[in-house]
Amino acid sequence: MTTSVESGAGTENSPAPMSLGTAAARNLATTTKSAPQMQGISSRWLLRMLPWVEVPGGTYRVNRRLSHTLGDGRVEFVTRGAEVSVIPAELGELPLLRGYTDATILRTLADGFAQRDFAPGDVLAERGRPADQVVLIAHGKVDLVGEGAYDRPSVLRVLAGGQFFGDRALAADEGGEWDFTARALTAGTALTLPRRAFEEALGRSEGLRAHVEAYRAERARPRNEHGESAIDLASGHEGEPVLPGVFVDYELAPREFELSVAQTVLRVHSRVADLYNDPMNQVEEQLRLTIEALRERQEHEMVNNREFGLLHNADLGQRIHTRGGPPTPDDLDELLATVWKNPGFLLAHPRAIAAIGREFSGHGVYPESVDVGGHAIPAWRGVPILPCGKIPVSAAGTTSVLLMRTGEEERGVVGLHRTGIPDEYRPSLSVRFMGVNEQAVISYLVSAYYSAAVLVPDALGILENVEVGL
Repeated sequence: MTTSVESGAGTENSPAPMSLGTAAARNLATTTKSAPQMQGISSRWLLRMLPWVEVPGGTYRVNRRLSHTLGDGRVEFVTRGAEVSVIPAELGELPLLRGYTDATILRTLADGFAQRDFAPGDVLAERGRPADQVVLIAHGKVDLVGEGAYDRPSVLRVLAGGQFFGDRALAADEGGEWDFTARALTAGTALTLPRRAFEEALGRSEGLRAHVEAYRAERARPRNEHGESAIDLASGHEGEPVLPGVFVDYELAPREFELSVAQTVLRVHSRVADLYNDPMNQVEEQLRLTIEALRERQEHEMVNNREFGLLHNADLGQRIHTRGGPPTPDDLDELLATVWKNPGFLLAHPRAIAAIGREFSGHGVYPESVDVGGHAIPAWRGVPILPCGKIPVSAAGTTSVLLMRTGEEERGVVGLHRTGIPDEYRPSLSVRFMGVNEQAVISYLVSAYYSAAVLVPDALGILENVEVGL
């Protein structure tokens, strides 16, 4: 025999309710809703901190003084198992061979390099010994240690894969002595070319000999420390001496930056736009999230784009390496020395900022904070350290830290954009109605125009191979 229980009546184990339940009451209540949320939105400090320059014609030309670049690149290698060899054409990155294109001679020189595997602490060149070879670092880190002012060794520079030393020994008419000691920080591989092998190639090739003589003549031309043509001036004189006459030469082919674009087509069904706009406008919310995604892509491109991204446009002479691996106070001081003329801010991945905090705490150093737009931002030497998740972290747990000076008047880094474009929704961003198709879907073309430029090389410095852990 079965018994039925009336609605609202209790059972043997649960007493009858004495009031209306929340599940039923919610049918008559209005739900409070948030705007659509998006996890991919970041602080985008780079876009906020860069001064933006108006580019009416879509192209920005960076005019500079004429400079004599004699080669400051990085060499690439080919690895076959444990054997490493230099790519012949890459020898053109050496100052002495910049612009030399004879493939046969370059192949001969490349074949003359001998491989040397080194361990931590090994000496690759010793101060006071004959400088009779050029050394290419294929892998690993090497300290160049010179004699300090107070009879103590001083680290002059840290070299890593792709960099080299000893090229000046080949450029000199006669061999000299090493004025530093090259000591390995880590295990690695180097390739060495003796001066003897280079002179043999020089004796066999009239073209190489003429190229080397032209290079030596170029080095003898007066230049300032930045490689720019020297401006002769007179000072401290008396009477009526003949003053030097000068002119300031410009680059004949200055670099131009065209505005890049990030675009997408936003589609919204007309039924959604007509019927489901209360309490929030569906088109506006779709557009807001789309614009956020475009701005995130814009910042990513301004950091990583191979044409104008900051990581790829820093001068190779402005790239330094950590002395060990994790970022120490000494490393940040070295980075500040690359952009010492009124540095603006440091930009680092959040994991790099955490690594900086760990290392500083380990050294008993506690950076101060500075106010940036109402935010308390950690700083070093008064320069704020801003987070940017667009800076990549490698699978090995290494990343880069950027330091920049900003603004046209400061000869720094600037953002480029164009305002006043048709259908402009926000500065340099347009939302253009594209019509309604046969399926009643409304389309909008959303476009953002932008780029970045480094006005002079010392406006941007990068600390590379910063270990942040896995």
